[in-house]
Amino acid sequence: MASRTTPTTSRAPGRPVGSVTRGTTNPNRLRRMDRWIAATHGAALRRAEAPVAVDLGYGAAPWTAVELLARLREAAPRVRVVGIEIEPARVAGAKPYEREGLSFRHGGFEVPLEDGARPALIRAANVLRQYDEEQVAAVWERLCARLAPDGLLVEGTCDEIGRRHVWVALGPEGARTVTFATRLGSLERPSDLAERLPKALIHRNVPGEPVHAFLRDFDRAWAAAAPYASYGARQRWIRTARALAGDWPLADGPVRWRQGELTVCWEALRPTG
Repeated sequence: MASRTTPTTSRAPGRPVGSVTRGTTNPNRLRRMDRWIAATHGAALRRAEAPVAVDLGYGAAPWTAVELLARLREAAPRVRVVGIEIEPARVAGAKPYEREGLSFRHGGFEVPLEDGARPALIRAANVLRQYDEEQVAAVWERLCARLAPDGLLVEGTCDEIGRRHVWVALGPEGARTVTFATRLGSLERPSDLAERLPKALIHRNVPGEPVHAFLRDFDRAWAAAAPYASYGARQRWIRTARALAGDWPLADGPVRWRQGELTVCWEALRPTG
C-alpha cells in the first residue's frame, strides 16, 4: 500500500480507503510471519468451506503474495490468496503472476472481494508503520469487521530481509496476541526487536508503558540465560521464554519457541491511556 499522505475516511463511493505507501518488498521477507500463520491458523483455514487469504498492501512487487499462497497451501490446500494494493500500477504489474488460487485487485482497507466474501485471513505487513499511531485503532476495527467469524488479521513490521519481525494477531473481536520473531543467530539482545514493533506499540516503548517493561524483563531473562548459549542460541531463547512465563502471560510454548518466536497476550502489552 510512494509518498506519505494522511488517509481520510470520507471518500467517494468505490474509491479505495487508505494511502499509497513506499511499497518496499523483498522475496522471503515475510517467511517468519507466514510460517506462524500456517502453524497457528492452518486448522481454521482447513475448516473453512472456501478460504480466502488477503495480502493487503503487498507493495511494488507481488513476491509476498506468491509466497503466501505456497506456504498456506502446505497447511490448507484449498486456500486462495488475493493480493490487494491501493496503487493501480502495482496491481497491473502483478497481473502476469496470477495463477490458479492467486489473483490481484485494486483496493485498500475496505478489502474488496468478489461477492462480498469475508476473508479467513488478512495479512497487513509493513503497511501501518507508515501511518500515524492515532489512525491504527480505526484501521484495525475496519479490517476486523471484514473478517469471517473465525478469521484472523495479522498486522506487523519486519526488517528488509525478514530477520526481525513483530506482529499483532487480531480476531473479529479485536487484538489477541503480540508475537516477537527473530533469526536467533543474529540477535544480540531481545530488545533489538523494539525497532520493529508495530505502529500501535513502537511509540510506547518508554518507561511506564507495559511493552517497555516487557522488553526490559526480556533482556534480563536473556542475560540470565547466558550459560545456555554454549548449547546454542535456540536453547538460550527457550530458557529465556521459560523464565518470562513466570511473570508474563505467554500464549505459546516450546514448539514455537524453537522457531525463534515468543507470543504474549495483547492485554499484557496494551498501551496505557
